[in-house]
Amino acid sequence: MTAHGTTPAEVVPHVARDSWVADLSADGPVRQEALQQLHALLLRASRHQVGRMRYLLPGIGARDLDDLAHQAADEALVAVLRRLGSFEGRSRFTTWAYKFAVLQTSVEVRRQAWRTREVTLPDTVVLVDPNSSPADLTEAAQLAVAVQDAITTALTPHQRRIALALLVEGIPIDVLADRLGTNRNALYKTLHDARSRLRAALIASGHIDPSPDRSTS
Repeated sequence: MTAHGTTPAEVVPHVARDSWVADLSADGPVRQEALQQLHALLLRASRHQVGRMRYLLPGIGARDLDDLAHQAADEALVAVLRRLGSFEGRSRFTTWAYKFAVLQTSVEVRRQAWRTREVTLPDTVVLVDPNSSPADLTEAAQLAVAVQDAITTALTPHQRRIALALLVEGIPIDVLADRLGTNRNALYKTLHDARSRLRAALIASGHIDPSPDRSTS
């Protein structure tokens, strides 16, 4: 199920082809026909996703939006072919391929939206007004102070900047990866390590329950 209640099957119609993997792995006209059909399906999915996310691109004309959809579909096709051997047949092939188009289109739209925006790596965050009186420091405010302190003391400078950029500044992870010359997996690892350190610090300070962290299981 995608946003707005639209399922992949409704966006990308089934093509009467029971041998997608074999045909895409073949040579000659059979493969070319399969590639053309697959690209058409991916392009339809990409156009749908661009339409859903176009609010992020105010002022972009219809032609540029369609160019963006074509670019995303091209990249999605490459990704599908690269991962062809991993298709296990648990869903329709077109439904499986649809996910590649959605992901790649989302990445391309966010990149375009942030193309002219400056990406900053903050080193500090203010969660509580430093001028708050003791009476204002409720339990929630006290936890915010503890989080702020843990961010400052428990994280490395790199972990702190990455965590704040992603969680506070709201910079898309693929955009941040592009600007830093790294990849999503490396940033996910940094963010995971930062969260683990923050959790350990808050447990040590008695602000959260030391029960197992289900989010990392």
